[in-house]
Amino acid sequence: MHNRKLGRTADHRKALFRNLATDMIRYEKIETTEKKALEMRTIMDELVTLAKKGDLHARRQVLSFVHDGPVDNKAGKTVVQKLFDEIGPRYTTRNGGYTRVVKTGVRKGDAAPMAYIEFVK
Repeated sequence: MHNRKLGRTADHRKALFRNLATDMIRYEKIETTEKKALEMRTIMDELVTLAKKGDLHARRQVLSFVHDGPVDNKAGKTVVQKLFDEIGPRYTTRNGGYTRVVKTGVRKGDAAPMAYIEFVK
């Protein structure tokens, strides 16, 4: 099944993936459930591909999806700036496969399978 519903409405699912994508760009590695991580892989590959283009239209497309807050208060960079200035140029010679999903075990409370999703170095 390609598009997983994850037990959420369409609006809730979109908000979930917007938040996960923003945190993924900000921290470059997040822990979530395995099914969410597998869906995030396709979303992050699309965002990094847009960042590799680097033009204004691609930046606007990314801005319409992620929440553009500061990465940290010291540097003053936003999430989209980090994606286009650091993450996108890192993968100029790579044709896809920008993320890795690593299974970590089960969550203690409900035994949900957990995984890390991170950018490939």
